[in-house]
Amino acid sequence: MCTLSACQNAGVKPAAASQSRHDLPQVVTQNGRHAFLVDGKPFLMLGAQTNNSANYPAALDKVWPVVDAMHANTLGIPVAWEQIEPEEGHFDFSYLDVLIRQAAEREVKVVLLWFATWKNNAPHYAPAWIKLNNQRFPRVITRDGRTLNSLSPHGEQTLAADKRAFEALMTYLRDNDPAHQVIMVQVQNETGTYGSKRDYSPLANSLFKQPVPDTLLARMNKQPGTWAEVFGDDADEIFHAWSIARYVDEIAQAGKAIKPLPMNVNVALRNPFNPGSGYSMGGPTDNVIDVWKAGAPHIDMISPDIYFRDHKTVKRVLELYSREDNPLFVAEIGNDQPYARYFFSTLGHQGFGFAPFGMDYTGYANYPLGAKTVNDDTIAPFAEIYGLMQSWSGVWATLSLEHQVWGVAEPHDSSKDEKVWNANVSQAKGESPAYSQLLDLGNWDAEVSYGRPMFWIDPPAGNHPASGGALIAKLSDDEFLVTALRARVTFTPSKEIASLPVMIERVEEGHFDDQGNWIFERVWNGDQTDWGLNFNDEPHILKVKMTTWQE
Repeated sequence: MCTLSACQNAGVKPAAASQSRHDLPQVVTQNGRHAFLVDGKPFLMLGAQTNNSANYPAALDKVWPVVDAMHANTLGIPVAWEQIEPEEGHFDFSYLDVLIRQAAEREVKVVLLWFATWKNNAPHYAPAWIKLNNQRFPRVITRDGRTLNSLSPHGEQTLAADKRAFEALMTYLRDNDPAHQVIMVQVQNETGTYGSKRDYSPLANSLFKQPVPDTLLARMNKQPGTWAEVFGDDADEIFHAWSIARYVDEIAQAGKAIKPLPMNVNVALRNPFNPGSGYSMGGPTDNVIDVWKAGAPHIDMISPDIYFRDHKTVKRVLELYSREDNPLFVAEIGNDQPYARYFFSTLGHQGFGFAPFGMDYTGYANYPLGAKTVNDDTIAPFAEIYGLMQSWSGVWATLSLEHQVWGVAEPHDSSKDEKVWNANVSQAKGESPAYSQLLDLGNWDAEVSYGRPMFWIDPPAGNHPASGGALIAKLSDDEFLVTALRARVTFTPSKEIASLPVMIERVEEGHFDDQGNWIFERVWNGDQTDWGLNFNDEPHILKVKMTTWQE
């Protein structure tokens, strides 16, 4: 990740400049905001991630129809270590030959997911010569001496072998993907260990007794000492997080030296309200994000995998992972209907990517985390939202970098599955469901409400199921770009100008052309504005100008 000025110095020009299709993808930061530049322009990933075992040429015919039906512009798909290096030192990239060619034919970008030392704790996707040789490639040892099926981050030969394979992968991409169809690489998958706070092998124990590295001390504002002295009861988990972060960073650094694509890690989240102790220790969970930031500086973003269904928990996760030092990319989210609306929330937290998981016709479904099956009904909620954004996703990505933006999802939870699978659904606690949200836009406030007749002031009753959302970009103090689905957006004066007469000066409906220019279509007025700006299932993009006037 670099600042916009630094990227310009490195050959990446501002979004408005003419660019070659062969510019290397970059993550840029400007005034605390982030953008993902693809082909030299801000890019919004309308993503779809496949199931784990769709990473073979024979399965791709069951992937592309879903990508097309969703209006997705980016495919997240694994490439497994066992797949490219079945025998040590012998590499096979025939799968990537097919994947990249077919993606280019369809004009779909690709995020490759490197399944290697870690795939959800375990080395299942490592080659047999790795996972069957515990002496050379050691696993984690628990405090009581048990061996877990999780490779130790302290295995020097494991790291060396993983790094060599990753370097071979990045060399292949450098030499065979000059147009950068692959725009990002995820390094490992949901790192960490279930069943132990850290590795307690003799090697790990000796490292644990050593002083904490200065880099981490500075980041955490701690005084020198051993891990136990510095971090007390949290020392085991922090030590494990640091060890895995350093391992992952060494792989990312080696890969970027060959082809410096943006790289991310994804997170098996812990519940931010009730974390407990059964989560994947050592991965970049919310309590150790700063540890990972210190330990893995070559990772551009830490990306949450969201399988909480309820609004309260998802909102908190997005808050935790959208930071000035961490661009937000929702690398995975459930593919059931309740999750779709969180696309709006993601963009409201300045996110530049969103990818429901399990989007293919290979016959697998990860219910209850996602939908029970993948069919037209599963795809429809995501296709609707991506269809709304498809033609102007790059415009939104530019606005998100250069202007203030807001995005909200309908806040109440209406699905029975949300009540069953989440402990903190508001209705389950006897609280009244919320059907509106108030946004502070500066001179103006915006109320976003759900489940109201267009031509009346009836109180909001919510959509059933909850499915609404809205996006607002601030073009100037009094002018805004607005779009929404199944929501009413009402502008009111802030307290600073509440004493003045106010009115809507103009509401234009329009669209953006291929160059990002606003094309006017018609003016909304009268019934279309007297009761707020009402959005139904149809896509509308509005440019709203508010004003004060003198009596």
